[in-house]
Amino acid sequence: MARGSVALVLHAHLPFVRHPEHEDFLEERWLYEAITETYLPLLEMLASLERDHVPVRLTLSLSPTLLGMFADPLLRARYLHHLDRLVELAEKEERRTRGDPAFHRLAAMYLSRFSRSRTAFLTDWQQDLIGAFRGYQERGLIDIITCAATHGFLPLLDVTPGAVRAQVEVAAAEYRRFFGRGPDGFWLPECAYQPGLDVELARVGVRYFLVDTHGIAHASPRPVYGVYAPIACESGVAAFGRDPDSSKQVWSAEEGYPGDFWYRDFYRDIGFDLDLAYVRPYLPPTGQRLHTGLKYHRITGKTEHKEPYDPDRARERAEAHASDFVEARRRQAEWLAEAMDRPPIIVCPYDAELFGHWWFEGPLWLELVFRRLATAVDVVAATPSDDLDQHPTVQLATPAGSTWGWKGHNEVWLAGENDWIYRHLHAAADRLHALCRRYPSADERTRRALTQALRELFLAQASDWAFMMSRHTTVFYAVRRTRDHLLRAERLCDEVERGAVDDLALGALEETDNLFPTLDYRVLL
Repeated sequence: MARGSVALVLHAHLPFVRHPEHEDFLEERWLYEAITETYLPLLEMLASLERDHVPVRLTLSLSPTLLGMFADPLLRARYLHHLDRLVELAEKEERRTRGDPAFHRLAAMYLSRFSRSRTAFLTDWQQDLIGAFRGYQERGLIDIITCAATHGFLPLLDVTPGAVRAQVEVAAAEYRRFFGRGPDGFWLPECAYQPGLDVELARVGVRYFLVDTHGIAHASPRPVYGVYAPIACESGVAAFGRDPDSSKQVWSAEEGYPGDFWYRDFYRDIGFDLDLAYVRPYLPPTGQRLHTGLKYHRITGKTEHKEPYDPDRARERAEAHASDFVEARRRQAEWLAEAMDRPPIIVCPYDAELFGHWWFEGPLWLELVFRRLATAVDVVAATPSDDLDQHPTVQLATPAGSTWGWKGHNEVWLAGENDWIYRHLHAAADRLHALCRRYPSADERTRRALTQALRELFLAQASDWAFMMSRHTTVFYAVRRTRDHLLRAERLCDEVERGAVDDLALGALEETDNLFPTLDYRVLL
């Protein structure tokens, strides 16, 4: 019998980036890159493990906004066009690099990868990534959990009555729509918890959520087993804490595996390296240089000089790092088990986009980890749900307020660069809440207007915008998205109050911001 378990948890999320008013919109590429570099490789990894009958238990959080984009016909068609352009660029590169053996090998590798991605998306999965992941859940390889509706930073939204509840209830409803049952687990956006949030999770039948290490370490009363066993809130919902050791091995900029000098360098890309005229057809209409996904160099070292990437040496390093990770967890479980009356669970949560997008070898490493866990002594792969099924009796305690952001609390999302948004978010939520109470059984036109106003409020509440402002990345876009959605919500509230809803403008908004098709404004009541 295993002495402990390892719960690998990946959080897959992107903000809602859909711009039908433009033929080629820069920020939509966030989705296309993530599908090509992370989500399709994860599906390929699961297929390989299933084909070889390797036991897999992986927890995957798919946010409602990501699911909405996966399901959107326009974005599916645009992604396929994006893949066609990648294949075309890789074909050109395969021809251009024939005189350079090192780079030609890599160009051929990318051509093969992009062609395989196109076949997988179009033929294997028939453009239905949700169905692909749902199939792996139904066959027992993964446990899919949910997240707040638009990844709202819940502790800073808990001012207006119903605001947090709506984010949670809509998330649960979207999960049921796509997967046919309720979610077992809930990824709190940014792992941001404050006492009382678990009550809203309990209302929709969630069994557990995840917090950062100090959320458990400073819980009240102090947990006997720290982060290596869940605790139960008074609501009955369990909280699992992040293991700091496994986190450091993967996340640390100085000591983490992704920084190995033999791994592919993320920042060197032909979109910046090659002549602008050559790559211009594959750039946005503005001609702005950006990452194409074709990268020919390895990290090499802390130097501007970069050597050509060697896939064989990178695979060797991935194998060594997978072996090191599993052995470290085995020793950890063995040591912890000596002082516990239940098998420890080592929870390892990561952003899914780390695997493949930022860390090219990440999906390979993850596959190798599962292969080693399948034959490891003393430790097995498991999910938090598995742990609760096997050990339902846990200590009663309340996690401390915490996030997994810088300094461990709210500063990233409540800083000088972004604190201005909250008075507007709260005012818009208060106004919409009052209107919803005024019209509990609205006529069809008013119902549509209030429902669309709620969609716009949800989109303005996304934590992504505050994060971008705080971290000085795509600030203009983040500010614009926040303001645009708030202004749209305000305009719709104005029209409802005047009894003069503009049908044409409303229809255009419903087409543009078409998230959550079954949404009912009364969820805010």
